Amino acid sequence: MQTIHDFLLCETPDDWISSALKHPDLLLIDHANCEKKAASTALNLMYRYVDNFELLNKMSRLAREELRHFEQVIAFMEKRGIAYSQETAARYAAELRKPVRTSEPGRLIDTLIVGAIIEARSCERFEKLAPHLDEELKTFYLSLLKSESRHFRDYLTLAKKAAGDADINDRVNLFLVREKQLVESADIEFRFHSGVPS
Repeated sequence: MQTIHDFLLCETPDDWISSALKHPDLLLIDHANCEKKAASTALNLMYRYVDNFELLNKMSRLAREELRHFEQVIAFMEKRGIAYSQETAARYAAELRKPVRTSEPGRLIDTLIVGAIIEARSCERFEKLAPHLDEELKTFYLSLLKSESRHFRDYLTLAKKAAGDADINDRVNLFLVREKQLVESADIEFRFHSGVPS
């Protein structure tokens, strides 16, 4: 986890944690949505970059793990009597992706960097939320740290390899600065990746 803390430019604000604890049903609903989206992102990369065997293998494994997490979350929801309702997505991912370049290899590099940042933030939030949850959810969220931190490393490794000899630090920092702004700015609605509740 220290690698992730060192990577991100800020930690999740305490006000977001307080909001999460006030919306336990929505937390699980949006968490389930995030796992589905993570699997979908991995599959989209597999369809788009069929000639990259390392990416294909890592994204295939990642998609399976994210779908397994989705199954686990909806099992908690069913057990707790939480209906799976359609909720609007947080602005987080869409806003984070806005600087992604449109030509290759920049598009792939930036998409992988964004993936790394989203996985890192998810991991950081699982860790920060866990001590405040009931024992069952606490155990589950802590169990996700290993796979989520590996997903972060896989995305970042693939981004570096896609760049070849080029340094990606400037691109990483560009997205990290944007991510910090999103995490610390106000959001009207609570979501797993929302900013501070207004």
